[in-house]
Amino acid sequence: MKLTRRVKEILSWYESDNPGTKGNLARILMEGKLGGTGRMVILPVDQGFEHGPARSFAPNPAAYDPHYLFELAIEAGLNAYAAPLGMIEAGAATFAGAIPTILKVNSSNSLSTTKDQAVTGTVADALRLGCSAIGFTIYPGSEYQFEMMEELRELAEEAKAAGLAVVVWSYPRGPMLDKVGETALDIAAYAAHMAALCGAHIIKVKPPTAAISLDAAKKTYEKFPVEDDAAKRFAHIVQACFNGRRLVVFSGGEARSNESMLDDVRAIHAGGGNGSIVGRNAFQRSKADALALLASIIEVYKTKV
Repeated sequence: MKLTRRVKEILSWYESDNPGTKGNLARILMEGKLGGTGRMVILPVDQGFEHGPARSFAPNPAAYDPHYLFELAIEAGLNAYAAPLGMIEAGAATFAGAIPTILKVNSSNSLSTTKDQAVTGTVADALRLGCSAIGFTIYPGSEYQFEMMEELRELAEEAKAAGLAVVVWSYPRGPMLDKVGETALDIAAYAAHMAALCGAHIIKVKPPTAAISLDAAKKTYEKFPVEDDAAKRFAHIVQACFNGRRLVVFSGGEARSNESMLDDVRAIHAGGGNGSIVGRNAFQRSKADALALLASIIEVYKTKV
């Protein structure tokens, strides 16, 4: 695998990491139809844990089968496939080496009344299954945010020592935040920055809106405003990720139209984001429709900015 100049540049940002971790980041960045560009599209399938099986897979029953999900990511030419332990175990031998995998090592569920996640996988599991990275969710703003960050610190230290990359889902939620606040520009930037500070190699956040939620931040944003333009908002999130020295990808969210998805992708690309992590908008469609959508997303990321 010959690395492109762009991938070599990205790897140079991770100055403390060992060759194993850099090699696994390179595997992800060089994989699929966007390999070598510095852009990524990842398929995450942890929604069965988060929302339940029927809410996740009933729109496309083929997706109940973990093999279908591996096949979707591979056929679409994606950079990686992320899922909890059992789902990766169910296809680990059949698809060994076929696509980089990210083991999601903590999860929540819709039966819980707390904004917390249980640790459901280990670094040893990720190594046993041949994964390139672990994935971990933190909830900035939650009553349990500090415990989650401490769990992340321990798992990230172990993962990096073993040569794995670390992907952090940083989703603000908690008693201080309403639904508007969870995706407000200032909160999204804060959440992305926290993930970078916690040592993430790849950061996953939701697309930011134009809202400013935190009272303490409003004067700053009034003095140093971010232009009311989607690409500028994505650029601000990139800026919060060490001025672009950490990879940041944006979630696709709930199922919506292709054009709505592509509008976000164009803005992410124009704003310098590193890509999309598309779950329900892919696996809840038929395979043909999912492949068509993912191909359109990849084509946007292939264009020159």
